[in-house]
Parts: sequence; C-alpha cells; structure tokens
Amino acid sequence: MKFLVTAGPTRESIDPVRYISNRSSGKMGFAVAEEAINAGHEVILISGPVNLAPPRDVTFISVSTGDEMFDAVHAHADESHVCVLCAAVADYKPANVSPTKIKKRDEKFLLELTPTRDILDSLGDRHDRQFLLVGFAAETNDVEENAAKKLSEKNCDIIIANDVSSVNCGMESDENEVTILFQNGERRKISRAQKKIIARELVKIFTNSATKMFDKKNVMITERS
Repeated sequence: MKFLVTAGPTRESIDPVRYISNRSSGKMGFAVAEEAINAGHEVILISGPVNLAPPRDVTFISVSTGDEMFDAVHAHADESHVCVLCAAVADYKPANVSPTKIKKRDEKFLLELTPTRDILDSLGDRHDRQFLLVGFAAETNDVEENAAKKLSEKNCDIIIANDVSSVNCGMESDENEVTILFQNGERRKISRAQKKIIARELVKIFTNSATKMFDKKNVMITERS
C-alpha cells in the first residue's frame, strides 16, 4: 500500500522573525512513516519544521505553513491508500503579516487571527475519496469525548486520541499512549509505550482497516502514481 503521513507543527508568520507554532516534535508522525516503510509500504512524509532526519526510503516533502501542508496533502492524497494526518497544524494564523520586524512598544499589541484551512475536514468532506482517512486528536481534557466528536464532524475513518496535558508523554516525548476510535463505535487502547512501538501497532491497524474498506467497496488495491 501507499501511505501519506503528515507530521510536526506548522509556523504561521507574524513578521520576518516571529511566528505562531506549537510544541509538536514530529516524533509520532515520523515513527508511523518509518514503521510503514518497515512493513513494506511506500510512504510520502509531509512534515513541518522539526529536528528529525527523515526515515530512509520515504518520499519526503518539507513544508512550513498550514497552507503549504494543505496544498501538499491535496497534491498527493489521491495517489495514496492510507492518509494519516498526524501533524499539529496551527488552527489560526495572523490575518496580516508585517513585511518588516514589528518594533516593541510600551503598549498593548493586538494580533488579529484568522482560521487556517482544515486539512482533515477537507478530505473527509470528499465523497469520492478512495483512501482510508486517519486523524489525530491531541487533547488536554475530555480526551475520548472530544476525539469522538472530531471523528464524526470530520467524517474520517479512524481517530487517534492522545492526552497532551502531561510533559512526560505525548508532545515532545519519546513515549505516548493512545485510544483508537473507529467509525463503527469500536475503541481500542494502546498503553504507554515508545512511539515506535505504538506506531508499529497503528500501521497494522491502518493496513487491516484499509484492506477491509477496499474489500467492502470491491476496489482492488493497485499501484498509484
């Protein structure tokens, strides 16, 4: 199969030296990409700015902003059998970007923000899609409830929920623990473990789910280019 995986944060510029971003390290997405390669799949890895070397044998696409990631995903989604959107794309970006550095002043500074384009929602809204769509829900409270809501609203096939309120697990950590929510109401938990171990189990789940989806739709899994 061919996997498309997104990873890392995005950076939304305020001026030439400042930006809005988040704590995503990209480790979970890179682990999924590497384990998919190890399982014999082809992988396109689209990543925001991270301090990680791409796994061997992946097709690597480096992006910075949410708009760049949106365009890259849509350029390659239809050639994939499984789309795993693990990246922590910024929800908002500055409405206006200053062409020069904004000088510090002894007064309040108001920054107007506008929503970024929602990649998961844009793919889930497509009725013609022929790929398994997997989203991630990084939550700090009511983790499974919020993930279930996202699963329904974004119309994806699987949501991976993880609690990012702890500094010792999830974002920036080498470990994670996740709950996997499926459209049919099934839920599975993977206890705290190294991200590469969790990624290995996730790739198996994604592969099995994609195979079942294609069998149900009577679609052959063929090479895509």
